[in-house]
Amino acid sequence: MKHLIVIAGIVCLPVSQAGVLEYGASLDQSVWKLVSDSPIECRLEHVIPGWGKGAFVSHAGKNVNMGFELKPLRPQARIQTVSVRSLPPSWHPGIAESGISKVRFYKQFDGYVSGQAAWTMLDELEGGYTPSFLFRDWYHQNQPVTVSISSVGFRTTYQNFLSCMQGLLPYSFDDIAFTILNYEKNSEDLTPYSQRRLAMIAAYLKADPQLDLVLVDGYTDSMGPSWPNQLLSDKRAKSVKKFFTDLGVDEKRVKTEGHGEKQHVATNDTERGRETNRRVVISMQRWTPPTLADAGKTASR
Repeated sequence: MKHLIVIAGIVCLPVSQAGVLEYGASLDQSVWKLVSDSPIECRLEHVIPGWGKGAFVSHAGKNVNMGFELKPLRPQARIQTVSVRSLPPSWHPGIAESGISKVRFYKQFDGYVSGQAAWTMLDELEGGYTPSFLFRDWYHQNQPVTVSISSVGFRTTYQNFLSCMQGLLPYSFDDIAFTILNYEKNSEDLTPYSQRRLAMIAAYLKADPQLDLVLVDGYTDSMGPSWPNQLLSDKRAKSVKKFFTDLGVDEKRVKTEGHGEKQHVATNDTERGRETNRRVVISMQRWTPPTLADAGKTASR
């Protein structure tokens, strides 16, 4: 016996019934592509003819993160709750569809499935099932709509996606966007910890050509004459830039400035304070699009 699926007080008819708009790739249309394969992002994309596209995405970071983005050709016209279901393959007649999750679609934002529900979608696709989104379409007078993700051609590209995820950097942009490097006394040599941080930043810069600007500011303690300290701070900043450019980073993306004894952050009366003042500060800037967290904040106002 078939049952109606209720979504936030709206009744959606089963997909087998008439009057439901269905979007999904046919056997000859179903294509999966690994469109991003880098140490900072893995993106496995699938086109949904006439509707838009979907993509499994994972980013560099300390924590496991993977989600599914559903990008329509037309923006979401309203906030609504959407049912995510798994439909059985045609060669397994008699198997009932199952629920995966219920997610929130925000106005003007892409749909998003995160956490365990996104991994469940991957498992269902690998098993030949069809994850589907059921909701009411504002653009079609609130008619019931099913947007399906085809499993045809999924498995081979999925293995490449998993391999990409294994190569993601274990830190994110936020982890290194502002970094302070410290130096040995009267030296151009970084402390061992700062050497490791610099290597992390360089690896990220190489992998992300979209970073807008890298600012490198050099500082010294107040020991010795001020002019040699000014030259030393400038030299330290430029040595960091050279480290980046030697690894292939475009020199136009890196700006340096030496500040000498200016802008101390600790006392110069102690060795610990002077060590803190001998530093290079690296700050990186990038434009980031609005996130679903931003959407939730907007919706709650």
